This record gives sequence, C-alpha cells and structure tokens, in this order.
Amino acid sequence: MNKRLLKRHKRQVARAKERVRLSEPDVRTPEQLRAAREASRRVAGRRNDPHALYSTPSTQNHAGPAAGSAAKADVGS
Repeated sequence: MNKRLLKRHKRQVARAKERVRLSEPDVRTPEQLRAAREASRRVAGRRNDPHALYSTPSTQNHAGPAAGSAAKADVGS
C-alpha cells in the first residue's frame, strides 16, 4: 500500500509541476517603475479619502419641506 501511495504522490507532484507557470520578469525601466508607483500612490490616496466620492456639495435642499407640500397636505385633509 505504501508503494501505491508513493506512486500516486509522485504522479500528483509531476502534474502540479507541469501546471506551474513562472511569471515573466519586469522589463520596465526605472523611470517607468517610478511613474507607476507615483500613479498608484495617487489612486490609493484618493481611495483612502472618506470624502472622495462626495467632493462636490450636495444639491438637495436642506431647508425643510417646501411650502407647496404643506398646502397639499391641508387640502387633502
């Protein structure tokens, strides 16, 4: 039984080795790497800003209900 398990393990390891893909080396120049890091930092900074999505003031009226809605309520009663 040990011999069978050993053979099975060897087959599994061989198949796993076939599936492994090595990543390609980074061939960018140092200037390109610096530019990419800077761009990434800018995006990350924007992502961590809690007000980034709400940078423009809200267009909703915060003064309360409109005068027309109060008149409609009186007419319906």
